[in-house]
Amino acid sequence: MEITIPNRLSTLGHPQRLPLFRPLMRRDPDCVPATELAQALGLKPNTLSTYAHALMQAGLISQQRIGKSLRYAIDMKAVQETLDYLLRDCCRGRPEICVPKTSFNPVKYRPIAKRRYNVLFICTANSARSITAEAILHDFAADRFTAYSAGIKPRSELNSFALEVLEQKGHDVSVLSSKNISEFQGADAPNFDFVFTLCNQAANEECTLWSGQPINAHWGLPDPVKVDVSDAEKSLVFHQTYGALRNRMIAFLALPLASLDRLSLQKAVDTIGQSTDKGSQI
Repeated sequence: MEITIPNRLSTLGHPQRLPLFRPLMRRDPDCVPATELAQALGLKPNTLSTYAHALMQAGLISQQRIGKSLRYAIDMKAVQETLDYLLRDCCRGRPEICVPKTSFNPVKYRPIAKRRYNVLFICTANSARSITAEAILHDFAADRFTAYSAGIKPRSELNSFALEVLEQKGHDVSVLSSKNISEFQGADAPNFDFVFTLCNQAANEECTLWSGQPINAHWGLPDPVKVDVSDAEKSLVFHQTYGALRNRMIAFLALPLASLDRLSLQKAVDTIGQSTDKGSQI
């Protein structure tokens, strides 16, 4: 252990390895394709492989081959082991003395105490998936949640197919608009309890740390906007996307938020995001 931890810290200290480690942490428990990571980080495949190999040697990430695709994932047990070592060593076996600096208590993973929660859904354009998620959560549970959505590269107009599906499901689309994520990162922005990314590009982006330590999860879904089919078939795809988001929202709303500790809640929302259900057209 005395040798392993310094090796891990030295590996993470490399200015090109840390940027690879970060998106994998944000995407946990996903296994992320190497090609996607290379594109997000602007790296050549062989360069990415070199950095990934070093992280694997340190035991911080794992590699899996699925067909012809190499995929990487965080070894969360090793990360937790490393953090635990630092807390015991740097905090002299008293983690509570580090709390004023980190504003996080690693001993008492308390539930979120509030009874009304702020939720932010993020995707690339904020024209379809995140807008749909915002509308569903607002109409399903406006008494318990305030729903927001934003894009890292928002479009000026919402997708017409998404709006058509929402109107057919009885949602009021007049209150919806595309917004830039920067609108929610200023001093006057609401403190979020939950932040969900709905596309891989948004999940891979470096974002400003959110105040209030929200629960973060990746609920990635294929982009229905990019499906190159007839209008009738595209409408079906948007209905399926709506159904998938609706199912995830129902599962989310069923969680006993006030009684779950943060670790259990994080695991629960991660599990919802791992759902392979393509949704229904209902």
